[in-house]
Order: sequence, then C-alpha cells, then structure tokens
Amino acid sequence: MTWSAGPLGILFCVPLPVPDAGKGEMADLQKLEACRDVRRQPERGALRMKRHQETPSTDPSAPDQKGAAPSTSPVLPSHRQRVRETVSELRLLFDLSQVIDHSRDISHSLEATLSLMAQHLHMMRGMITLVSPHTGEIRIEVAHGLNPAEQRRGHYALGEGVTGRVIQSGQPMVVSNVSASPIFLNRTRSRDLQKDTIAFICVPIKFEDEVLGALSVDRVFADAVTLEEDERILTIIASMIAHAARARQNVMDERVAAIEENMRLRNALSAPLRPHGFVGNSDAMRLVYEQISQVAPSTTTVLLYGESGTGKELAAHAIHSAGKRSKGPFISLNCAALPENLIESELFGHEKGAFTGASGIRKGRFELADGGTLFLDEVGELSLLTQAKLLRVLQERCFERLGGTESLSVDVRIITATNRDLARMVEEGTFRRDLYYRLNVFPIHMPPLRERQNDIQPLAAYFVDKYAVANGRSGIRISLAVMDMLQRYSWPGNIRELRNVVSRLLLHSLDGAVKEALVRETLHEWDNISGQMVKPTQLLSLSAPAEIPLQASSRGNDTDLPSLEENERAHILEALRLTGGRLSGPRGAAALLKVPRSTLQHRIRKLGIVV
Repeated sequence: MTWSAGPLGILFCVPLPVPDAGKGEMADLQKLEACRDVRRQPERGALRMKRHQETPSTDPSAPDQKGAAPSTSPVLPSHRQRVRETVSELRLLFDLSQVIDHSRDISHSLEATLSLMAQHLHMMRGMITLVSPHTGEIRIEVAHGLNPAEQRRGHYALGEGVTGRVIQSGQPMVVSNVSASPIFLNRTRSRDLQKDTIAFICVPIKFEDEVLGALSVDRVFADAVTLEEDERILTIIASMIAHAARARQNVMDERVAAIEENMRLRNALSAPLRPHGFVGNSDAMRLVYEQISQVAPSTTTVLLYGESGTGKELAAHAIHSAGKRSKGPFISLNCAALPENLIESELFGHEKGAFTGASGIRKGRFELADGGTLFLDEVGELSLLTQAKLLRVLQERCFERLGGTESLSVDVRIITATNRDLARMVEEGTFRRDLYYRLNVFPIHMPPLRERQNDIQPLAAYFVDKYAVANGRSGIRISLAVMDMLQRYSWPGNIRELRNVVSRLLLHSLDGAVKEALVRETLHEWDNISGQMVKPTQLLSLSAPAEIPLQASSRGNDTDLPSLEENERAHILEALRLTGGRLSGPRGAAALLKVPRSTLQHRIRKLGIVV
C-alpha cells in the first residue's frame, strides 16, 4: 500500500491480490481502487469509475467470450486474510483523516488516534511520547492500555531506551521480543518481562524534519513480515498526527510556563502552605508541604514512608483535612499492633457467630471510613494473606464481613505508611508486587530529623512551650550550649524522641534552666529497644550492628568522646568493607546500617569517602 497527502485529502493506493481471491473481497477492493481519489480529484475520479465499469469482469464464475465458464479454484486463506487486513488498514486511515480534519481538540485527536489503532490493529498498548520543547524531557503524553501511574512513569532522556533512541536518531526501531532486549527499559512497568512475549514497534513523529516525539505500540510477538507491516502503517499514522503533535507541544510550553509561575508563587507563600501541626521550614520539609498540598485535593492513594517518629500520621491528617473528604471520618489502624487472627476482623468487621466471642455485628475500619479516609500505618507488617484481601478491596472497592456473605461497597480514600523498604520486601517475596504498585501511586518521603537539623531548634522551642503550658510552668530557658548539644545529636527516634526528651528535661528543670549535665545524661542513657548506649555523636540508626565498632578517640584521653564525623566515617567505612563496597540490596551497606540508600549516599559524599 502506498499513500500521499495533499491539500484536499489523502490518496491511498492498494495493490490488488492474485486473481483467485474471494469474489466479494475482490469486488470490494476493485471499488476502493476505482474510488480512492474521488475526493481529491472529482472529475478524474468519475472518469476512472467509468473506465472501471467498462472493464470486462474478472470474476472467475463469469462466462468467457465463448460462453464457457472457466474452472474455479479455492481461495487461499492467506489471501483472504491479507484482503481483510488491507481493508481494515484503509478504514483506519480514513477514520483517522476524518478525526484529524474535524476535531478542534488536540488532546481528543491524539487520544482518538490510539483508540482507533486499538480497534483496527492487533495492539495491546499504544503510546504517543513527546519531547518537551522547554526542558527537553521525553514523556508519555497520551496512552492507551496504561493506567495513570504507569503513564506517569513513562519519561526518558534523549537516547535512553528504545523510545529515546528513536527520537534521537529519527529512525524507527522494532524489538521483536522485549524480554530478550537489553535496551528495552520497561520504564512504565506495565509488562511482565518474565512471562509476556511482546513485540515493541516505535516510530518517530516528525514535523518539517524535526523529531517531535514517537508513536509506539505493544503487540503479541509476530513474524518479521508482520512487524515490518506494522512499522509501515505506524509511520503513516505518525505523519498524519504530526500537526496535532506540534500543537500539543505548544500547549506543553504554555503548561510549563504556568507551572513555573505557580511554583514561584507557592515559594513566595510557603509559610501559609505549611499544614497545621507541622514545625520547621527546612528544604526537606518544604518539599513535603508542597507534595501534601498537591495531592490533598485529589482521591489518589498516598504512601508515606520514612523512619519511625518522622510524623507520618500527622501528614496523613494534613492530607485528609486539606482534601474534599475533610468532613468525612478519618479512621486509622496500626497494622503492627494487632495479631494476625484479629487484623481481618479489624479491617472488614465480622458477623455474629463468625468466631468464638463474636456476639454481634461489628463494623470494620473500611466500613467506618466510608466517605472519608482510612489510614493504615505500618502496612509493611501485614501478612501475605491479609495483603491479598486488602488488594481485592482496593481493586473492587467491596468486601464481606468475616463470617458474612453480603458484599459491601465503600467509598474510601486510602493513605498508608511504613518505615520498611517495601521495594526490597517485594524483591524478597515478603510483600506483594501488585499491592505495592497499588499503594505506591503518590509516595511522600518523610525525612528523618538528622536530615533537617535546621528544624531542631524550632521543634525544641515548640515542645518547650507546649509542655510548659500543660504543666503550668513559665520562664523555661534553653541555653545556646544545650541547643547545640540537641542539634549535634543524631535523634534515631526522630521527632518522637525529641518530644520525649524535652518533656523529661522540663520535669527535671525545677529552677527554669535546662542544665547541660542533665541533657548529656539523658542522651547517654541506655535505649530500651536496642540495648546500646546512645551517644550524642552517633548519627546512624540505633539498630546498627554491634559488629561495627565505634572509632577510638585519637586525643589520647579515654574519657574524651570522638568527634561526630569520626564515628560516622568509621561506621560507614566498616560497613563498606563488610559488604565489598555494595551500597544497595539486601546485602548492601545501606541495609547493614539500616538507613535509606539515598541517606547513605549523601553522607558518603559529604564525608568525602571514595567508593
């Protein structure tokens, strides 16, 4: 099939199959051949139609000039199939030309393009990826067969992956089997590379020799000839939508400018944007405030992750209060506080007689949170069985009480929190991959207190005022020396530990002044959880392995404490030695020290450690 575009329409020319094709299908194609250019050149089209009518019939069943009917031969299936595919392609291109000609909505044109392709082609997924003229970033602009989370993950750099290479080179690429291709990134994580046998065809979208983006599709693995035909038809479609893609790029420019202006205004008004209950204005927390204000008005599922005591429940309350469900209930459940045999009843409720002691109907947390928000804290502690039941509720928004048969529907926004590395748990097989993707739609990292040291002083002052008022105290003073000690401490328990320490200091400061010796004694006490001495110089987690020793002081006095950086550097170097320099993974230094990999990388760079 060949084609050309002109000011009045699009000309398609289809080669006719061999004479033994089906009678009806041959007639359809002959008519299409005769009428293909009527729109563009009416007079010429009429003349060709007349010639077609005057041409002797090529129907094998028609009598020849001597009146004898020739013998017929069976129609080959391959010919029939090719006829059907050709007709389908012609219909697709015609429908696309109609959509592009008549649609005034750019987004609708691009979305309709993928929808029509899904109808006429053997397409599993389709994507239109455009280059941002402002930033140069490559993102999926329109998609078919991808959920919003998968589409958001579809971003690439120039030359990265198959899509980035196609846009960089301006040449199409065909990957016959994505599972066997080292350059296929599966950035959207929409394919199972272990099971699926999928071909990926990607062609550039060009406008006046400029590559605007790429058009790509997933289809079931096929032979080389079929994939070549797919590449050909996709190249045609990419040319047809080039004008719409250019217009979309212009909209992207305007959108980026609007976003930048919005960010500028938000930064100027950052203090009012701080959610109620939060203290501190460090860069790390400003990002958290921005994310909360961004996601709160929506119904998107949020995953709050970070160490214990970083304020994840406070963030969940802030999201609920700033959202459209603020007048609805806020129901929370600590998944680590209940045994396995009670967690299902707490989540879904139970009927009378469901188990021993079930004397009546009891509503679960999902039912209680209907119309509002359900906050599941420590979701990483759920068993695989409970994870499966939670996944069903998230997918179908319905459940049955324990011991019941009636299916109950709920309208609940889900916010989850964890201090565990769920991604690593997925790799270890202790957390369901599909549930992880359901929960990790909009992740928010709650930074530990050691990464927001500028906030320690206002937080300490806040807790001093709070507990002073609660206990009828006034005139409490914290000296600069004491504040310096608080800021130098690692706070492995984060804000929760700081709050408890301040509360204790106030109870022992009867004269209104917090003594340095009291602070030092408090911070040096044995931690009840780890059984280790907590020192002001210790930056890493309380649960750091005992095999990693503290570095001895080089001052020659055993009573002198080593410096903050000396101990931290010694911990990191020893962990790197034990793990062979590996940072991530279950046997990496980050896991050994029980800190996030990003935190470890930051400390390595700050301390000048060469890995």
